[in-house]
Amino acid sequence: MDPHAEHLIVHFRRAEAIKADSLAFKSHSLTPRQACDLEMLLSRAFYPLTGYLGHEDFESVLASMRLADGTLWPMPVSLDVPASLGETLTCGEKLALRDAEGFMLAVLTVAEVWRSDPEREARALFDVADPDRHPGAREHVQATRPYRVGGPVDGLALPPHVDFPESRRTPAAVQALFQQRGWRRVLGCLSEGLLHCRHRAMFQQAARDMAGSILLSHVAGEAMAGGAAHFAGVRCARHFAAAFPKNALLLNLLPLCVRMAGPRQALFEALVHKNHGCTHTLVALDHADPLAGATDGNAAPFYPPGAAQRLVAAHEAETGIVMVPETPMAYVEEKAQYVPAASVAPGMTVKNIDAAECTRRLEFGLDLPDWFTLPDVAAELRLVFPPRSRQGFTLFMTGLSGAGKSTLAKLLFVKFMEMRTRPVTLLDGDIVRRHLSSELTFSREHRNLNIARIGFVASEITKNGGIAICAPIAPYACARAEARALVAPHGGFVEIHVATPLGVCEQRDRKGLYAKARAGLVKGVTGVDDPYEVPQAPEITLDTSALTPGEAAQEVLLYLERQGYLA
Repeated sequence: MDPHAEHLIVHFRRAEAIKADSLAFKSHSLTPRQACDLEMLLSRAFYPLTGYLGHEDFESVLASMRLADGTLWPMPVSLDVPASLGETLTCGEKLALRDAEGFMLAVLTVAEVWRSDPEREARALFDVADPDRHPGAREHVQATRPYRVGGPVDGLALPPHVDFPESRRTPAAVQALFQQRGWRRVLGCLSEGLLHCRHRAMFQQAARDMAGSILLSHVAGEAMAGGAAHFAGVRCARHFAAAFPKNALLLNLLPLCVRMAGPRQALFEALVHKNHGCTHTLVALDHADPLAGATDGNAAPFYPPGAAQRLVAAHEAETGIVMVPETPMAYVEEKAQYVPAASVAPGMTVKNIDAAECTRRLEFGLDLPDWFTLPDVAAELRLVFPPRSRQGFTLFMTGLSGAGKSTLAKLLFVKFMEMRTRPVTLLDGDIVRRHLSSELTFSREHRNLNIARIGFVASEITKNGGIAICAPIAPYACARAEARALVAPHGGFVEIHVATPLGVCEQRDRKGLYAKARAGLVKGVTGVDDPYEVPQAPEITLDTSALTPGEAAQEVLLYLERQGYLA
């Protein structure tokens, strides 16, 4: 394969031969993160890489941000696979890389296989002593599979995208546009979240400083995984780009997996910008720091302020891309415009709306002023993220058997049906066990799987504006957290701990479950010989030994009203 080729996609005749031979290949289904990495590899956004790093290169990148031959490359691009696959692979064999639907995107020729060490890798990659403290490091530890595979890749096709295809350009296509427009000085800017008027002022200031145009690379992965937020983010980025003078900014969607690795991430992005034809790269003072922009004054940043700028600047001669420092901007009411924050004089009125406040205003239907965000962006956000009174939500009850969850759930179901504001679905623990999880046992693994299924169904109900009332025992904190993570991106998640004491639950014992457990007839009963992990911070705590069902239901309704879910 020519290392200077514009992509790693093989000729169609070669692709036909590979497909014919692929019946004998082992296969690996790519995760969303891995699909992004593969697309970046195949498009040559990760030039000079022609495949997944081998063990020596991988370790060298972790230790020195260089490949074993000395080439600057800060991010270890590797393929991690399950043990069931990694233990069977041998050097020289072919591994088909497939998307979630089974479509073969590329073939990896296995050069090396070795066991991963996620915690050690995370400490080196994110420069932290305790991976659990850093969200990116924690995700790396949790998501990494037991084995890594290295070797060259032959691409058959880029991952297909039916969403916004006209805005998804390969590096070669981006460079061609630069040439057509006569752009010789281009500033690469990466965006992952929403962009508002402050960002426009920062980009314009940076473009003026380096006397060039802007490539805005908006991170956009898999549409099906991102849901409504993905489409809203891209449409908002389009509105943002349209606010710039014609021929001043090019918006391009980039399938980059952002790992929030601070200075290392900034240098990595600089090389990606270089591979798209940029001459300059924009770097923030707290670039790729998970705590960038945090409102908690007690939270110290993970990386020293300015470290990312210094690292990228120190490698300018080698990378051929110039670091442009991001200028923090502030909106001054007296001037009715954004100015460099360093130029704000004493006595001036500075106004700001952070991400948390923006979310609060959307949730409660409050104003987003024009000085903060573009009107078209505000309209898009209100459309996709309606106020809480029009959002779906999930009530997730957890507690011992006999605590009163089912009784409360049925009562709330009736109350919501009487209100007629949203469709309502009751996911009672026993009903779910009978219809959705009938094949599962009561092992810890199967209990967690049962809760994951409930969480998925609840997320779909919430996403579509309905009310999901869930009433399982859900004894384990990790499973409850997973259910929250599934639902929360789409609407409200209200955890209700029905904290009725075990003694009261045993007295009720409508199913005779506790009696059988005490007699040794059944095993694994929560509260008897299997633990119940008490929720640490539920939204609502109810003890039905001290409350009637009607009083408990009223507590829930009052909470929902206070939080804006009930108008």
